[in-house]
Amino acid sequence: MNIRFPTEAEVPEAFRLGAPLEQREYLVGGQLLRWDGPQNEVVSPVLMQTPAGLVPKVLGSTPLLTSKESLAALDAAVRAWDLGRGAWPTMGVAARIDHVERFLVAMRARRAEVVRLLMWEIGKTLKDAEKEFDRTVDYVVETISALKEVDRDSTKLLHEQGIMGQVRRVPLGVALCMGPYNYPLNETFSTMFPALLMGNPVVLKPAKFGVLLVQPLLEALRDCFPPGVVNVIYGRGRETVGALMESGKVDVLAFIGTSKAASDLKKLHPRLHRLKSVLGLDAKNLGLVMADADLDEAVSECVTGALSFNGQRCTALKLLLVHRSVAEVFAQKLTAAVSKLRAGMPWEAGVSLTPLPEPTKTAYLTGLVADAQQHGARVINEGGGEVTGTHFAPAVVYPVTRAMRLWHEEQFGPIVPIGVFDDVQDAIDAVVESPFGQQLSIFGRDPKELGHLIDSTAHQVGRVNLNTQCQRGPDSFPFNGRKDSAEGTLSIGDALRVFSIRTLIAAKNTEANKRAVRDILTGRLSAVLSSDYLL
Repeated sequence: MNIRFPTEAEVPEAFRLGAPLEQREYLVGGQLLRWDGPQNEVVSPVLMQTPAGLVPKVLGSTPLLTSKESLAALDAAVRAWDLGRGAWPTMGVAARIDHVERFLVAMRARRAEVVRLLMWEIGKTLKDAEKEFDRTVDYVVETISALKEVDRDSTKLLHEQGIMGQVRRVPLGVALCMGPYNYPLNETFSTMFPALLMGNPVVLKPAKFGVLLVQPLLEALRDCFPPGVVNVIYGRGRETVGALMESGKVDVLAFIGTSKAASDLKKLHPRLHRLKSVLGLDAKNLGLVMADADLDEAVSECVTGALSFNGQRCTALKLLLVHRSVAEVFAQKLTAAVSKLRAGMPWEAGVSLTPLPEPTKTAYLTGLVADAQQHGARVINEGGGEVTGTHFAPAVVYPVTRAMRLWHEEQFGPIVPIGVFDDVQDAIDAVVESPFGQQLSIFGRDPKELGHLIDSTAHQVGRVNLNTQCQRGPDSFPFNGRKDSAEGTLSIGDALRVFSIRTLIAAKNTEANKRAVRDILTGRLSAVLSSDYLL
């Protein structure tokens, strides 16, 4: 599967970036501060053809802040929180929504810039970059709608056993939000905005790749929120994030990445029992193909599920286990489907496979394939695993066994491992034995067998998909995981809950207390004991 990188002149004018973006601003306490220290160079996975060969395209640079600057950002958020007494946590729901809606207006105006940066920074296709931007906006809009519903429900006064009370959801404190490079806008904002809407001030550290795309939104974040409510820092995680966690001032850790990184971060916090964690972590999602499966349907779902955005999704299918009776036919059909995928540059129409943003990724993937070959597997698609610069041609590897790294490790890239099972229990055992538990796909038609598989695996993963690929959406559905794959649930309604805690205002059901509560409500004398958002 050949790929050709362009010359500068061959890049369509609509997608050119111009001069490198030297970003020196970061957001702290409502001010865009200038950094005059060292910068981190940002290069694109899209290489350029030159007379000297392929060379990296420099996109710009971002500040390499130190612990001093990151702690100043944290202190700004702590001041905005003010032990829960700050303007943002005590602000009415309607007013917080107004701030977020003003930001959405400004965000939509920068769509073209953010989409271009998504393409250049992480190699996401134009179609997928536009989809990520639009889905992010839709997610925030739907989160606002969900918050209105939550707020309506919580304004009710409850009467139980002589006690009247109102149960309200209140913020947790300062949130540190960090997203992944594969969805640097969507996954980051899907934690940050529920946190904000519930009243938590935020320190945001953009993803390792996909970092420049926050720059077009910095002024809007400054202008649309009170000082200290949103703070944006840059730099190496060990220097910046480590200091934040060691301070003990972070109340909520919202992190999407590896379980090892999450564990290392949590261990730094001196008061671990007071730290609320919202984590989306590793996944090794299995696809089980039964003997009676519709193979054409299964192949279609598995190709998309395994290779969409080069397989760089936590929800990707990362190991396919196929019943021996249909394994050869399935492997042939899947190989034929993979051969039809087009590799190219992100802006090219019809492209499915693009360059990879991680500098060491092609070497890592090559090592996984070599390990599988040493243990008896083959790359069964023509050109599979070939490397051209930052591009890795998708490799269909068959048959994969427990002796191979591909059985256990999350490749997070364009490798499709196919294993074989003889008995359904063997497939179930593979799901049970896995340290990860995000999702599972089952392809088959026998209702009795499907029912048995559901019952045997539903306590192992967060979602069981029948005859369809693993996926996150719709965003109203729970998105979580078990074992080492997640902590907390990230979906529209659930995210509001994980970034808040229920608190109860209660009083004896006496006439005097009724009058006091009524006067507080009608006079709008409390932001917590409130009926402020009755829509």
